[in-house]
Amino acid sequence: MARYSGPKGRVNRRLQSLIYETSGAAKALEKRGNQPPGMHTRFRRPSNYGMALMEKQKIKHYYGLGERQLRRYFGKATRQKGNTGENLLLLCEQRLDNVIRRVGLAKTRSQARQGVAHGHFRVNGIKVDRPSYLLRPGDIITVRPRQNILKMYQAIREQGVEGEGCEWVSFDSDTLTANVQGMPSASDISLPVDANTVVEFLSR
Repeated sequence: MARYSGPKGRVNRRLQSLIYETSGAAKALEKRGNQPPGMHTRFRRPSNYGMALMEKQKIKHYYGLGERQLRRYFGKATRQKGNTGENLLLLCEQRLDNVIRRVGLAKTRSQARQGVAHGHFRVNGIKVDRPSYLLRPGDIITVRPRQNILKMYQAIREQGVEGEGCEWVSFDSDTLTANVQGMPSASDISLPVDANTVVEFLSR
């Protein structure tokens, strides 16, 4: 799922949510969001299993997770105190690629993942090329100090790319530096999804 390269508009229409943020995918949802992909198809009320599967697919597509990675997060969430579904989403929110998108250093999460994989970012001065890297309080994210890379991310900011709001991370647009000041809470979860249904699905 992390390398999904198919039509993103179809995913948005199938899941009836703005999962992929590209302009084409967003327009597909806006214009034809009341119709599923396909020539002669229409939405039917899904079964309980089908609804749980859709909610799980939302998480996988939105955060760019594979099945095994999602189940690893689920296993970690079950060992933590509190609501397992909420813990699962909070782990996803702590991912490096998600934070880069939320502070506005990328237009989409896919672009953020690509930037991390290419070594464009450092955490506490050390290059990190794993988009799944989980951030902790005190971590400082900086752009690799190469002129061409800095210009690219400055251009992204100048294009008016706005962050989604991230109260637990502060961002300095002049130095392109993000400072993790705490841990995310339930109000910081950016994906509207029924996590408890997903927990029941993964517990089978």
